[in-house]
Amino acid sequence: MNYEHFSTAAYIVSAVFFILGIKRMSKVKTARQGNAFAAFGMLIAVLVTLFNHKIVSYELIIAGILIGAMIGFVLATTVQMTAMPQMVALLNGFGGIASLLVSSSEFNLAHDLDSFTSITTFLGIFIGGVTFTGSLIAFGKLQGIVTEKSVMYPMQHFINLTLILVSVGLGYVMADQSGIHLLDGIIETPSHEIVIAIVVLALLLGVLLVIPIGGADMPVVISLLNSYSGIAAAMTGFVIQNSVLIITGSLVGASGIILTQIMCKSMNRSLLNVLLGGFGNAPAAKSGEKKDIIIKEVGVEEAAMLFETATSVIIVPGYGMAVAQAQHVVRELSELLQKRDITVKFAIHPVAGRMPGHMNVLLAEANVPYEILMEMDQINDEFANTDLALVIGANDVTNPAARHDKSSPIYGMPILNVDKARTVIINKRSMKPGYAGIENELYGFPNALMYFGDAKDAMSKLITEIKENS
Repeated sequence: MNYEHFSTAAYIVSAVFFILGIKRMSKVKTARQGNAFAAFGMLIAVLVTLFNHKIVSYELIIAGILIGAMIGFVLATTVQMTAMPQMVALLNGFGGIASLLVSSSEFNLAHDLDSFTSITTFLGIFIGGVTFTGSLIAFGKLQGIVTEKSVMYPMQHFINLTLILVSVGLGYVMADQSGIHLLDGIIETPSHEIVIAIVVLALLLGVLLVIPIGGADMPVVISLLNSYSGIAAAMTGFVIQNSVLIITGSLVGASGIILTQIMCKSMNRSLLNVLLGGFGNAPAAKSGEKKDIIIKEVGVEEAAMLFETATSVIIVPGYGMAVAQAQHVVRELSELLQKRDITVKFAIHPVAGRMPGHMNVLLAEANVPYEILMEMDQINDEFANTDLALVIGANDVTNPAARHDKSSPIYGMPILNVDKARTVIINKRSMKPGYAGIENELYGFPNALMYFGDAKDAMSKLITEIKENS
């Protein structure tokens, strides 16, 4: 069996492991196994590729593997779970810049390209560039380096559309000058200046598309950029004629688009808004509509008494729990309540946190049983029959204004029905609003009680008080 036949067979096996991995990742209980399947598939693909007889020198490849492995190890062991969204944004960007560099290098080295390869080369460069700078802006917003607010600029959609059309035009010229005239196939000398122009436009467009998007919409942006990185990789696969890269890029691109659509529905956004950018800008509320919220504060002793008299509790985790690193203490609280024959479940909103699945990962890390992690659609009807709902750092996803206030930036967004529970205890450090920048009507509801304090410290005190009262 020659190398071509062997590599084709190995790449098919690798692709099977990728597909199985994505399938297993669709459920929290099997997500770790799915990650292992996908990693094993990638290992097969990398090893087979390294046996390619076209590789001239292994020195740079080995150096790259060692440097990349060290950086990856440091990041994996030092980055906190609260910073994982930023990490994912960076990884999306790295995928984009890799596609840009490989596609542009192949173009510069090419002497004989067909029309299809020329087009995919342009797409690999263009989409890769947009993904890279777009991901850097997303990282900056999540990290607080770039303002979390929506940064609007005059004629933004017109400018973005113009940049896209100019880039497409340059792509046609690039194909023509690279020797693949789309009409008559005349072979000419590659034009490096055209490639540089496309790269610059793509990098600029990535910034302009993401900068208008507010911090509250970052889960959607991360999903979309993930899809972009996959599409760019697939295009690069066509350029270098690597089937496994085409398959994996297509899988990532398709799954990213599906996830983006799910996130859009969860945040009451349209996919067109995401593609055009600027959908994070909230409409201004009408004057005179602001209502004073009268809150009722509760101390640890009163909160403990409410838990002791409850028969059912639903815990709603949010970004405040992640920031405080309180997931392990929250798990301890849930176990303490269960020992008292109190039914405990967790309600997970699709966009709680800063990226899709953020809360699921945090709670799984704390060994919270998968069986009590409930998605919004599964548990929303249960709030009305629940004695106590405990909200830990979740703001916008519990705001009843989403149901009725048309002037609210979150109007129409599906929310968790925590306000329908008999009693709601909200743990927050302060009355500071969430990422949407608006007050939560829930805090003034008759059945709502505010329990202020850092989530980890507040839950620890609550556990101690409940134990002392037993």
